[in-house]
Amino acid sequence: MDIKTIIAKKRDRKELTEDEIRLFVGKYNKGEVSDAQAGSLLSYIYKDGMTESEIIAFAVAMADSGEKINLDDLGKDVVDKHSTGGVGDKVTLILMPVIAALGIPIAKISSRGMGIAGGTIDKLESIPRYNTEISIEEFKENIKQYGVSILNQTMNLNPAESKMYKLRNEIACTDCIPIIAASLMSIKLSTGSQKIVFEITYGNGTYIKTKDQARRLARILKTISKKLNKGVMCVITNMAEPLGYAIGHNLEMIEAINALKGKMPYDLGDVVITMGSVILALMGGNKNLKSNEEIIKEVLRSGKAYEKFIQMIAAQRRKYNLY
Repeated sequence: MDIKTIIAKKRDRKELTEDEIRLFVGKYNKGEVSDAQAGSLLSYIYKDGMTESEIIAFAVAMADSGEKINLDDLGKDVVDKHSTGGVGDKVTLILMPVIAALGIPIAKISSRGMGIAGGTIDKLESIPRYNTEISIEEFKENIKQYGVSILNQTMNLNPAESKMYKLRNEIACTDCIPIIAASLMSIKLSTGSQKIVFEITYGNGTYIKTKDQARRLARILKTISKKLNKGVMCVITNMAEPLGYAIGHNLEMIEAINALKGKMPYDLGDVVITMGSVILALMGGNKNLKSNEEIIKEVLRSGKAYEKFIQMIAAQRRKYNLY
């Protein structure tokens, strides 16, 4: 079994085995498969798709390419919220402290943005002295102590997915739904969270352009998550125009802070409240989304979410000695 045979098999629209996918991912991660070869395989996948078994095999192989985080010792389920992103998307920055303020531990592995949209890590780095390079041990300790933490996807955490993510952007395969599904699930397998809420954005401001594509991705994520024993819910949101009024890392951070202080643009608030209500439902509480929305609104009004945001940021700010 060699890489050329695997590429040719996918070119001929045949299903790859788990061993073939694991070989490809492992060799690509080690640099033993060129970007040209990997790009060829991704292009055939873009054209002809993948089966559910292939998507799962890709997700598992990418997750196994590096370290994994075990959150079992934290004592209770930790929820993970993930967005496919878009221009002006600052929902995560607001929603994470909201959920943590309600006593639900929430963790996220994030990365820098590709293409037109910045990632959550890019935005957080606009805060002076904010440290995105914390260790896995510090990440877990922050969750234990404050109920919330964000870890940069660096070190040896899912390195194959990071390489694949950059390659997808370079070869115009960013909107390949099966590859997106495998990529997203691989990150979640690395994180260790058992409960995940995906915000799937679509429109001109993100790489998933149509609602039909978003629905297809949601269906795939729900199906493969069951086979991987993960509790997953998906929320589809419109990114035809930026959320809120701010675009740009500094401006988006300011808008997120003001939103937590009570000055929330209507469209941004609508997404935050909806996502929050779904997370509450997933975590085994009230399944009535309307009543959950009132709980989210109240924690925002009370200022507790803003207080949790301050804790979240303070926990990851570098402390310098002044001479």
